[in-house]
Amino acid sequence: MTQSAAVAATPAFGSPTTGFGTPTYRTYVLVTLLVVYTFNFIDRVLIGVVAEPLIQEFGLLDWQFGLLSGFGFALLYTILGIPIARMAETRNRVTIIAICVALWSIMTALCGLATSFLMLLLFRVGVGIGEAGCTPPANSLIADYFTPATRSTALGVYAMGITLGGVLANLFGGPIADALSWREAFIYLGLPGVALAVLVKFTIKEPPRGFTDPPDTPKVERATFTEAMKELASKTTFWTMTAGATLAAFVGYGVANFQSPFLQRNHGLSVSEAALEFNVPIGLASALGTFLLGYIVEKSTPRFPNAVAWMPGAGLVLAVPFYLIGFNTDNLTLAVICLCLAGLSKYGYVMAQYAIGQGVVGMRTRATAIAILLFIANLIGYGLGPLFIGFVSDMFIAWSIAGAGMTDVLSQTICKGDLSALTQAQAAVCLEANAEGLQSSITLTVLLYLAAGAFFFLSARTLQRDLVAK
Repeated sequence: MTQSAAVAATPAFGSPTTGFGTPTYRTYVLVTLLVVYTFNFIDRVLIGVVAEPLIQEFGLLDWQFGLLSGFGFALLYTILGIPIARMAETRNRVTIIAICVALWSIMTALCGLATSFLMLLLFRVGVGIGEAGCTPPANSLIADYFTPATRSTALGVYAMGITLGGVLANLFGGPIADALSWREAFIYLGLPGVALAVLVKFTIKEPPRGFTDPPDTPKVERATFTEAMKELASKTTFWTMTAGATLAAFVGYGVANFQSPFLQRNHGLSVSEAALEFNVPIGLASALGTFLLGYIVEKSTPRFPNAVAWMPGAGLVLAVPFYLIGFNTDNLTLAVICLCLAGLSKYGYVMAQYAIGQGVVGMRTRATAIAILLFIANLIGYGLGPLFIGFVSDMFIAWSIAGAGMTDVLSQTICKGDLSALTQAQAAVCLEANAEGLQSSITLTVLLYLAAGAFFFLSARTLQRDLVAK
């Protein structure tokens, strides 16, 4: 009798047709993994919440903050994601998650103690190392706890951690930064993750691998990395979906990291006002959209088998006009409404990337497939998205200074420093350049959501041919 069959013989552990564990316990595990993913994104996006005071304290150009918030985090996050995922194919996935939660939480707290740009960059790299061990093993666990029929909803719930993490980072990080400083925000929001790591380790059971696979699924040894890549190479759907997810991440992470600076520069909001009046409602709308699309896809799939691919594509395309209005209107009420609608419509792609990514491969390579997806999406999307927006923003800022005829007395670096030493006219040019440069950069970047949606539409054309879990 195989391990899966032996466990399945015990009613308390469920069966391959219902999922591992009792319904109540499965719900507990899913909620706990959602909390883990939420903490993951609290610690990841907090730097965007406190961006403007941090930029001012260290005198950073926008591209430097893009490097700090994006590429500095994403480099080792993506590089280590694949070997950790390979480890998760054979080692205890719960232990891997617990260790990584503790590591990234401690590194987040240390960011609050940084005394230089380089030190902060190194701690951000440490956060990325820890967070590399979250999603691949978590996706693999969800695949064993939930059957293919219920997996879209489960992954939709898990994916809500992205937006909920952003909401909580803003809800607590913004007021803490205003009341104390951006340093305390890192410390107070980082340390609770250590307790979460202990909870994960001692309350989540490690299920048998492939527990929810059909009974006639062959039980074979894990695939080598070469075999995993060979399987993925034959899956056109995986690569078109990955292209769409990568472009969506490129835009999404870039905008998320610069949204608070935009609100402070263009609308004169404080850190907490930008967080509470804009980022929190936008994050809640995005979380709702993530869950709703997972639910709608699950209910629609019997009639529209490719809904998991084309519905997220439609959401990405629909988000573009809302973003263009939201980032270019002077009406704050209209801006927050449009940005909420954009978040509501676009974030379903996160559920889709996980459902498609693990759905087109066998159980031997699920974690590796997700790791490769995240390697590409995060290295290019998270790594380069903020850097791109920062670089283009600095370019527009330089043009604005030149247009004002003040290149002899002003530069991008001067405009990022203490403006009190400048004349009133010079300070006004700097403020306008900083605001318009970032606004133009964001406006240009959100147009790439159109291409991201197109790639998801393309993935729908080959989805049924490539699916393994139906």
